[in-house]
Amino acid sequence: MIEGNGEIQWTFSQVKGTLEDEVTDADIISCVEFNSDGELLATGDKGGRVVIFQRDQSSVPNPRRTEYNVYSTFQSHEPEFDYLKSLEIEEKINKIRWLRRKNAANFLLSTNDKTIKLWKVSERDKRIDGYNLKDDSGQVLRDPNSVTSLRVPILTSMDLTVEASPRRIFANAHTYHINSISVNSDQETYLSADDLRINLWNLEITDESFNIVDIKPVNMEELTEVITAAEFHPSQCNLFVYSSSKGIIRLCDMRAAALCDQHAKIFEEPEDPTNRSFFSEIISSISGIKFSNNGRYMISRDYLSVKVWDLHMDSRPIESYLVHEYLRSKLCSLYENDYIFDKFECCFNGTDSYIMTGSYNNFFKIFDRQTKRDVMLEASKEIAKPRTILKPRRVCTTGKKKKEEISVDSLDFNRKILHTAWHPNENIIAVAATNNLYLFQDRL
Repeated sequence: MIEGNGEIQWTFSQVKGTLEDEVTDADIISCVEFNSDGELLATGDKGGRVVIFQRDQSSVPNPRRTEYNVYSTFQSHEPEFDYLKSLEIEEKINKIRWLRRKNAANFLLSTNDKTIKLWKVSERDKRIDGYNLKDDSGQVLRDPNSVTSLRVPILTSMDLTVEASPRRIFANAHTYHINSISVNSDQETYLSADDLRINLWNLEITDESFNIVDIKPVNMEELTEVITAAEFHPSQCNLFVYSSSKGIIRLCDMRAAALCDQHAKIFEEPEDPTNRSFFSEIISSISGIKFSNNGRYMISRDYLSVKVWDLHMDSRPIESYLVHEYLRSKLCSLYENDYIFDKFECCFNGTDSYIMTGSYNNFFKIFDRQTKRDVMLEASKEIAKPRTILKPRRVCTTGKKKKEEISVDSLDFNRKILHTAWHPNENIIAVAATNNLYLFQDRL
């Protein structure tokens, strides 16, 4: 429901995961992703698991009750050890990306720091009965010479099971930790990016990839920036962008050269000298980039703000939104506690008219691009009752605090929302808050 002032009224729908205070590190959600029609929602966690939720089909005719139920859970990655470098490789899922559906099965890519896997998720409700030489489990029971008559195996019905199987494993191509994967609009290739390089893969070929960006200097002491995120254009298969820790976004065209070290465009906002400080470079580092669905714009998230860029204008962003400006005075303590290095992501809604991103204290912010209004909401167990309307939250920076406000000094920096996702066609949002996945929808 849209209020009189044009804002969406958000209501609580569901929460996944235990609401107890004790949190196991392996249960912390590390990525969230809707598939292209929004019927499936995947999450990855620090324990290397992927959980897929499916929209309850009975709730589709009744949009007042949108529910997502567990569809499949599988262990995508296991902890490994690199004996050459004496390094442990975490099982944590860094990114999940869905492929467009071509048949009855669904396919997704998942990655940890080093290895990307292509998973097939399919349903089975039939099994083969009546083997001649083996039992239902495939164990050989009889000697072929003892068979006197042949039976034709038949398909029989069984309870529906969902199976996840790894179809391809793309390994040994990254020296540094993978931070991004992005499927091309041609649905045949995808890119993977680490701190210094971006590789291009064919989904059918696991033993070779093409290095399309390499920013590693000959002398590592000359290193001034690292790649923080990369994404393909949603419709033009030759274009991709990557962002850096210097707050720069580079647009590359693969038609120009095999190695895209020379960018086609560079998007960078001139620094305001009045805001220059010791922390300027750290807070300007881009933690997330996303193309708009129509491919004309992109958004970038740095520590304090979200910027909207027009691909036709690289001199400065066309819109800029402050996420938690009240933290600017706290940068020193945030630096000392390493919170300043937290990587927040951002996303568009299906029509590119709203932008969502996370903050601390389980707050997340939604920006209306048309009215330029924003609303800060909280994902907390206190509102975990069906159809509870989310009330806007405000942070007080001065001495006098109103009743409904929260003081900037009492914010909990361990409760943070780094990962969010917006349903591609409807006002349904998924918000990852530590080990819980909150689902909210607009009030109908």
